[in-house]
Amino acid sequence: MVDHVTSTDEEIVEEVRSHDQERYVVIVERYQEKLLRYATYLVQDENKATDIVQESFINAFVHLNAFDIKKNFSSWIYRIVHNQAINCIKKYRKEIPISDEVDFQSEQDIERDLENEGYRIQIKKCLGEIPVIYSEPLALRYLEEKSYAEISDILRIPMGTVAIRVKRAKILLKHVCQKKHII
Repeated sequence: MVDHVTSTDEEIVEEVRSHDQERYVVIVERYQEKLLRYATYLVQDENKATDIVQESFINAFVHLNAFDIKKNFSSWIYRIVHNQAINCIKKYRKEIPISDEVDFQSEQDIERDLENEGYRIQIKKCLGEIPVIYSEPLALRYLEEKSYAEISDILRIPMGTVAIRVKRAKILLKHVCQKKHII
């Protein structure tokens, strides 16, 4: 048996697939809090986020044999949560269109504020008010601390698109937060 503290996600997945399905609990323990936080950013409702994460763990378990062991498990499970969250958003909420009054040429950097713990809580409230196409890569980058490559893998978009969406998300977020007098 592989030690669950020092073993990689991929090793645990291989063990679950080969003979010990109960080891899947290690995966759940490793990712539950992170995925719940991520899903909550996306749907802005903790109860729905909990349902999304539970459903995602079930889907991941059912389709575990489809996971390519040469890839990063983290990106794969985040992608499953992403898909579940997007389905939930489509079902329960319409996206807010980008306001015409936002000027994409005048980027005001919100990165510093995202790194400041005092602002993070306030900024999270604004995150739900920008379209998910922009809030999602921003949340992954600054709140989940994912690299552009990981975000590209999770969202299945080119890294250049990730960079553009993060840049636009910062502008939109700054605009929303300023309207609410948060920053």
